Amino acid sequence: MDEQSKWELAMAIVSTPMTLEEYLDYDDGTDTTYELVDGQLIAIPLASRLNDLIASFLFTYLFQSGVPVARLSMKAQIEVSGKYANVRQPDLMLLSAEARHALMGARYALITCEMPPPQLVVDVVNPNQENLDYRHKRTEYAGRHISEYWIVDPIAKKVTVLEWVDGLYEEQVYQNDTAIQSPLFPALALTAQQVLSAHL
Repeated sequence: MDEQSKWELAMAIVSTPMTLEEYLDYDDGTDTTYELVDGQLIAIPLASRLNDLIASFLFTYLFQSGVPVARLSMKAQIEVSGKYANVRQPDLMLLSAEARHALMGARYALITCEMPPPQLVVDVVNPNQENLDYRHKRTEYAGRHISEYWIVDPIAKKVTVLEWVDGLYEEQVYQNDTAIQSPLFPALALTAQQVLSAHL
């Protein structure tokens, strides 16, 4: 494809909301990872080294706590509701047994609206992205009935645990050496500081 054709394709994408099928088939020839927000491609900013370590730390901790590796994902995406097609990519997901089964043999690592939701979603806040995690994704994940949503915020130095109760999220905020209370993991032995520093 020549440069003119690429530009025309990009302009068409900007002006016309993409469908979920178009998003799944989209390839711009780069390594850029996108989310789909109301039918528009939004590039996911590169994570800082600390953000990457935090997500990896939680993945490892949950695995070592007995969660099967097949139910953990740092790459899967989830379809959420909106005016047009919407797809988010959390930093970490814990799939329910039903969601894991639904993804087996699927062409893409995408939990669609027809599939059972994950049990836990974790987002690590990037600079200048606070509104996205604290407001937009909170509403979107509640709409998918995700049992637990963690917002790990290295900037504000806090971990917010949201539990889905009767259609809304109830939140608890943890800082410093406060032990995190997780409804999904009552035996969890982590403090906010351990998560934020990605170190036991």
